[in-house]
Amino acid sequence: MADPSSYRPKPGDIPDCPGVYRFRDEHRRVIYVGKAKSLRQRLANYFQDLANLHPRTRSMVTTAASVEWTVVSTEVEALQLEYSWIKEFDPRFNVKYRDDKSYPYLAVTMNEEFPRVQVMRGHKKKGVRYFGPYGHAWAIRDTVDLLLRVFPVRTCSAGVFKNAARTGRPCLLGYIGKCSAPCVGRVSAEEHRELAEDFSDFMAGRTGTYLRRLEKQMTEAAEEMEYERAARLRDDIEALKKAMEKNAVVLADATDADLVAVAEDELEAAVQIFHVRGGRVRGQRGWVTDKVEDVTTGALVEHALQQLYGEESGDAVPKEVLVPALPDPLEPVQEWLAERRGSNVSLRIPQRGDKKALMETVQRNAQQGLVLHKTRRASDLTTRSRALEEIAEALDLDSAPLRIECYDISHLQGDDVVASMVVFEDGLQRKSEYRRFQIKGRAGDTRLWHGEGQDDVRSMHEVITRRFKRYLAEKERTGEWADGEDVPVDGSPDGLPDGAPDGPVGALVEDDGRPKRFAYPPQLVVVDGGQPQVAAAQRALDELGIDDIAVCGLAKRLEEIWLPGEDDPVVLPRSSEGLYLLQRVRDEAHRFAITYQRTRRAKRFRSGPLDEVPGLGETRKQALIKHFGSVKRLRSATIDQICGVPGIGRKTAETIAAALAQAAPAAPAVNTATGEIMEDVEVAPPATTAGDAETPVPTSVPDDRRGQET
Repeated sequence: MADPSSYRPKPGDIPDCPGVYRFRDEHRRVIYVGKAKSLRQRLANYFQDLANLHPRTRSMVTTAASVEWTVVSTEVEALQLEYSWIKEFDPRFNVKYRDDKSYPYLAVTMNEEFPRVQVMRGHKKKGVRYFGPYGHAWAIRDTVDLLLRVFPVRTCSAGVFKNAARTGRPCLLGYIGKCSAPCVGRVSAEEHRELAEDFSDFMAGRTGTYLRRLEKQMTEAAEEMEYERAARLRDDIEALKKAMEKNAVVLADATDADLVAVAEDELEAAVQIFHVRGGRVRGQRGWVTDKVEDVTTGALVEHALQQLYGEESGDAVPKEVLVPALPDPLEPVQEWLAERRGSNVSLRIPQRGDKKALMETVQRNAQQGLVLHKTRRASDLTTRSRALEEIAEALDLDSAPLRIECYDISHLQGDDVVASMVVFEDGLQRKSEYRRFQIKGRAGDTRLWHGEGQDDVRSMHEVITRRFKRYLAEKERTGEWADGEDVPVDGSPDGLPDGAPDGPVGALVEDDGRPKRFAYPPQLVVVDGGQPQVAAAQRALDELGIDDIAVCGLAKRLEEIWLPGEDDPVVLPRSSEGLYLLQRVRDEAHRFAITYQRTRRAKRFRSGPLDEVPGLGETRKQALIKHFGSVKRLRSATIDQICGVPGIGRKTAETIAAALAQAAPAAPAVNTATGEIMEDVEVAPPATTAGDAETPVPTSVPDDRRGQET
């Protein structure tokens, strides 16, 4: 625990102007980001008597080891920079809302030649119009099914669309009138785009225009005694009205607004958002957060608005945002929202009428969401705590292993040998710290050693050695291990192992606040395997002089736990939560390793002779194949013919011809039914063809199984 006075800056050094500040811990990780109208006054609040601070604020300042700040011109800039740094550094003491589920949207892909209506989740894409979010995907499909009768927009995938265009026959929806079938030319691209725009306008709340238009057309058809057409229009009107009934009118003045409600207690807070468009509730979502700092309701609302609109612009930010409490100060947040929208945004507390009544409904949903989350969280925490305690007891550890790392080796008959490292903290996945390795072996290649068979034991020893060499190097560099000798890391140019995260990780610069690679040791290392793999891992740690990390192995055959130096395994009951957690960790390491191994193998199989030509990029390779039709015809072409390809000069053409001349020609393709040699088709080498027949990976593989992917 650090003393805040040890890193407190002098009051005269802190500027009295707007800015953003960051607290860092002893490892230089950013643990808190905040903004202030006056940096001097705001930071002074953190360095008062610890007894006067909120318990969570006290925990933050005693965890921190330094503070720094950045001066900005206005409070709006401070708000924007604070949001960017929270997204970048993910500080542990900041309010971070977590979605309680992945919400589906109704999307219209206006960025395509023939727009498509579909259900989408995840990040929003440019040029796509979104409606929602909805509580359930089936609610979107029900609405779309009703609207396709009136707006027969394409809903098929790209593959189905291309196949219909190739065969000249539309899909079933085209035959029953729920698609205008642009794939076969029933409507032009312009006509289909008009249908998609009408569909989007109706979903945006402009419904009265279409209903009146259809009613007028129905009346005219009846007067002209076109009763079948009038009946179809009548059914279209009923379908639209039924779709509208799914979203009841809540605000009579056709308001576009978002309502944000907060329910909180001392430890957690839940946020509920209702999206109202055209007076109807078009979407709903909920978030929860741990209150790791002392924050007011207004501050919770401000953080919710940052997360809600931080990536949005234009009409995605409504004209009106109703909240239970206003941020302090209010003006920067309003100005920031106006910049996101491009026009004024009203941020206020509803006082009376329908909006206040609807806010009460949103508030009840927020309260219910908090209760439901606490129920789930209590059960989850209890289970995970019991699992960690059972592991600690079974392995005779001093305390529960809050950080567990698991390693697995994967290869296919000795080729493309790779390893994975997955991390679980407090019983939960920590995907940002996953790593993967290429096994170098004795000769520095990625095949297992000749004469040794499929040596998972040597591979495991190499991986553990490389991982913890890096840990010792980081420890020495940060001064935590000042008296040790210079510890070499593996031979990669940047001094890092061939590790790569299972997710986005930025440049690992010492002062950037991000976690460094392999900088934090686990309390428990788990290896996928039995006694030999455990012995190899323990030997690697012993050679590095590390004696404070426990090691165990989980064998697949009988799910027994092996400990270093023990002749008999530890067997946990099948109903044990501790065994279940270890199985989850082991299976995740296996999944991650298999995925990486398959990726490398597929990349090797896709490679061809043109990949060996230096300076020949993907664009020019595609131009060559398109011009000649195949590598075989390119190999037989003259240098002058190769120079005829746009972008290929004579020197490059000579290099290509030399590379293809050195490469072994591919085997001819044979029609297995007739025995005929197909001269015009370039066939991949036999090794590639054989590799494409991938051996299925069973869920449980004995440790001594050979000749398949592991």
